[in-house]
Amino acid sequence: MTNQTVRVVARIVASPEKVEAVKAVLLELIEPSRQDQGCIKYELLQNQADPTDFTFVEEWTSDDALDAHLATAHLEEADAKLNGLLAAEPDIRRYSLLA
Repeated sequence: MTNQTVRVVARIVASPEKVEAVKAVLLELIEPSRQDQGCIKYELLQNQADPTDFTFVEEWTSDDALDAHLATAHLEEADAKLNGLLAAEPDIRRYSLLA
């Protein structure tokens, strides 16, 4: 399957006292990221049982498109804004659809 898309699950955990600040930064990423070349889906979820737990569910046309997205100014700016607000480093994983 040479035309298979790349799926991403990116988990971000806010420090308990920084939930609203982290949410604001992550929400700012949605529209510019959806405009990035190769973006098929870009959704942000917040865990109902644990509000510190945020997850992006993404789909990209290729690894190259995802790599280009990861190098954008809006992601670099968000990374800088998140400095000191997170409980752990973001956990970003790439997946291939099996079925």
